[in-house]
Amino acid sequence: MTKPTTTNTGIPVESDNESLTAGAQGPILLHDHYLIEKLAQFNRERVPERIVHAKGAGAYGELVVTNDVSEYTKAKLFQPGARTESLVRFSTVAGEQGSPDTWRDPRGFAVKFYTEDGNYDLVGNNTPIFFIKDPIKFPDFIRSQKRLPGNGLRDHNMQWDFWTLRPETAHQVTWLMGDRGIPKTYRHMNGYGSHTYQWINAAGERFWVKYHFKTDQGIENLTQAEADRIAGADADYHRKDLWEAIERGDFPSWTLYVQVMPVAEAEGYRFNPFDLTKVWSHKDYPLIEVGKWALNRNPGNYFVDIEQAAFEPSNVVPGIGFSPDKMLLGRVFAYADAHRYRIGTNYAQLPPNRARAAEVNSYSKEGAMRYDYNDASVPVYAPNSFGGPHADPERAGDSGIWDFDPTMVRAGYVQHAEDGDFTQAGTLVREVYDDEQRDRLVDNIVGHVLGGVREPVLSRVFEYWKNVDADLGKRVEEGVRAGLNGNGSTPPPAQG
Repeated sequence: MTKPTTTNTGIPVESDNESLTAGAQGPILLHDHYLIEKLAQFNRERVPERIVHAKGAGAYGELVVTNDVSEYTKAKLFQPGARTESLVRFSTVAGEQGSPDTWRDPRGFAVKFYTEDGNYDLVGNNTPIFFIKDPIKFPDFIRSQKRLPGNGLRDHNMQWDFWTLRPETAHQVTWLMGDRGIPKTYRHMNGYGSHTYQWINAAGERFWVKYHFKTDQGIENLTQAEADRIAGADADYHRKDLWEAIERGDFPSWTLYVQVMPVAEAEGYRFNPFDLTKVWSHKDYPLIEVGKWALNRNPGNYFVDIEQAAFEPSNVVPGIGFSPDKMLLGRVFAYADAHRYRIGTNYAQLPPNRARAAEVNSYSKEGAMRYDYNDASVPVYAPNSFGGPHADPERAGDSGIWDFDPTMVRAGYVQHAEDGDFTQAGTLVREVYDDEQRDRLVDNIVGHVLGGVREPVLSRVFEYWKNVDADLGKRVEEGVRAGLNGNGSTPPPAQG
């Protein structure tokens, strides 16, 4: 039986085909709300395309760990036998949404692992290196690969101008212009984390790592002539190939390997191990197998699952961390910020980005399109006295920390001789305020506290002001208690 058409709010629709008009020959009426809904939705059904990696394809899959690498990391998804659902998005770097899949360009290789400790995003390419080594050059690089502002055309002169002025590009440009510059399909290319990451084991030992996804289909590439022909005949060649392979049950797979470098060896290694334009020799640091990763499910809806997918290197889970790789550290900020702009503040609540197994206890609040929220009894601030979530350093680990000179720590200011939190506040009360100002200060504090402050916070308020000035604190407590007794009431009990 055919289902009836409804509006977006479920109301039955009178007609799919004719707008409401004033007579058969008359104008369309504004109160044809279904027509307005359709046109307004149509005008807004595209979010801004990604500035980089705009054209792509993707699918869901699973990582199965086949080797024991627990001596290097405590990350749960990499423990022996672990199975982790994942989402991948392959893409070209410089082309727009409608550009041909077979342009000569690096391919994005972004994987989201839905772990029990939250989402882990490994955002890389099909090359182990990149054009630049410092994020301050990233906007300039991307603009040089896009289009001229005047005529809107791509310009090889602009590309080569940037490349030749930045000699660090030589490694990536050599790769790009070589045989692997145009993969035959997404299934026939390797993937790389590209950056240097940090693994931390259960004992707290640290290692530098690089990720390698080796295609089990074998590496195959297109010649320039083949790529040009396909670009004119089938602009979505790679997207279609991936979809059709999975639909027919020919699930593409990769073997995941890592290179592991002891932290102590990084300083003296012959290449800077954090430079994104360099690789580590496989002779120096052989590949260590981790597991098999296969794609076995196409997206239910391309826009929902792939276009709205948000990958960000800032998403690391316990056992995995960052490194001094400057490009990685720049992307830690840039990617999440791009998602907030492109798909909205609450992008993490969208289906492809939602944490699958982890309990989400965030203090994020409101914003456009928010539909997930905490119970009303949960405080919206931290720290709090009413059972709200609190940071757990032991569970979280220290993904952003590594040893360097000076050592990176999370610490407050170095305390000087008179650096107490209450010192200058006390001086203000005793030496700057006169008697009338002190009286008004007490009245203001007492009036504010009587507005609803309750235990255990109330006792801390008294102690707070006694630390500022003993006499002031005593007067505040006397004033509050007198106010409460005068109203015949006591502080309301704590909640939460």
